[in-house]
Amino acid sequence: MRTELVSEPGDPARPNEDFAGVGLPASGQGGALVVLDGVTPPRGETGCLHSVHWFTARLGGALTELTVSLPDVPLSEALARAISRTADAHRETCDLSHPRTPQATVVLARWSARSVEYLILSDSTLLAESPDGTVTPYLDDRLSRLPRASLATDAVIDAHVRNKEGGFFTAAADPSVAARAVTGVLPRAEVRTLTALTDGATRWVEKFREGDWADCFTFVRKEGARALVDRVRELELADARERTYLRRGKTHDDATVVHVEL
Repeated sequence: MRTELVSEPGDPARPNEDFAGVGLPASGQGGALVVLDGVTPPRGETGCLHSVHWFTARLGGALTELTVSLPDVPLSEALARAISRTADAHRETCDLSHPRTPQATVVLARWSARSVEYLILSDSTLLAESPDGTVTPYLDDRLSRLPRASLATDAVIDAHVRNKEGGFFTAAADPSVAARAVTGVLPRAEVRTLTALTDGATRWVEKFREGDWADCFTFVRKEGARALVDRVRELELADARERTYLRRGKTHDDATVVHVEL
């Protein structure tokens, strides 16, 4: 097995709110990857004393442990347990019911000799390559399918679509959200390589239209994860003035790529 991991903050002066990890059990059989993208809140109250990167570090650490140490527990249950553990770490000091309590998108994958399990919550992405070279994207596209009007302001998002039925879901303080994730199990023989990306890296496909998901996977395999992030940064800088592609989005976002050849 070969792994490559790159995670870079959008602004070097600010902490990276992404988390990435690969866990390998002591037996040497199987493994798991964890990728989180912390949700940067707008200015104002969040009800929490802690930062987003504190939250993603806690949640990511718990997920890395649980996905490896409890191989028979489904990924959705591992996520629910990790959310509960993280919530317990600041329940006494923070208002975890606040809609802007620290939260994150999630990609999990776990492989054994028999199967590859996956879980996606919100707008990060998992790509799986089969032995014949076919690349399949696994996505939670609920956020992208929402009408623009429902995302008009932060207040509208908080009141009507964030972690609401008919909206989109992120990992925050409610463990029941784990049941809302996109999940599945693939035969191990049908998966040769996995690539997980936060939306700062998927800008290559989704904002700048450099290629489709198969092209993105091929770029990472041939040029490397670092090269993909570097190319995204070049595209961001080139569009910073005209904002043809970036529009009202932030110029740079935290970007993470984890590439695993099983």
